[in-house]
Amino acid sequence: MAEATSTADPDPAAIAALKHVGLVGGLTETKVSCAALGDRLDASTQTASRRLQSLESAGYIERDVVGDGQWVRVTDEGEAALRAEYADYRRLFETDVELVLRGAVTGGMGEGRHYITLPGYAEQFRSRLGYEPFPGTLNVDLSEESVRRRGEMAGIDAVPIDAWEGEDRTYGAASCYGVTIVAGDDRYEEVHAIVPDRTHHDDDQFELIAPDRLRDALDLDDGDAVEVRVAATSRADAPENEAELETEVA
Repeated sequence: MAEATSTADPDPAAIAALKHVGLVGGLTETKVSCAALGDRLDASTQTASRRLQSLESAGYIERDVVGDGQWVRVTDEGEAALRAEYADYRRLFETDVELVLRGAVTGGMGEGRHYITLPGYAEQFRSRLGYEPFPGTLNVDLSEESVRRRGEMAGIDAVPIDAWEGEDRTYGAASCYGVTIVAGDDRYEEVHAIVPDRTHHDDDQFELIAPDRLRDALDLDDGDAVEVRVAATSRADAPENEAELETEVA
């Protein structure tokens, strides 16, 4: 859960341009004309060019400018952004959205135990998740396909964990996604995936917490295949009928 500096995401107008680039050429390299892109976006050629520059600066596309246009490729980061947009629309039009990610158990660096037991996090875990996590995380290396799909998590409700200040530093915020982990015929449902707002971990790394040591509960060893089923969750300390409460207040 260690932090690292992150760059600002492109604005919605640039994401719209990314969508059109993807629709024209899929996720493979395609030739793009700023004039044609501007027509699709109902914008000027100069505006279309600026949006492509913004996407390139954010690492969402790679460009090779030639005499009659430019070759553009959507990067893995760009694909993740598009998947996040897709997840938002699923959230609007579908119910009980569940995302299934696959990977293999791997050893960690021991950092999870340290961060989970820090008082500023531990207190929030107890109140907001409804349990005291085992002091350590189960680390999962996601498959290549699951790394690409991970961006869809943006459209799934999670429990927020707030940033807090210790004696010598500020500790960052995170989101805890409700998870069921499946290993063969066994499953464990009271699990959360911790996703820091900012991290130096790669997107193929997943950290899971639960009341019990998951390796023991599911008899897991390094290299064992698991499914991580992510579904919407809410705070354990939230009112049982928030919708009614909001109506009464209104």
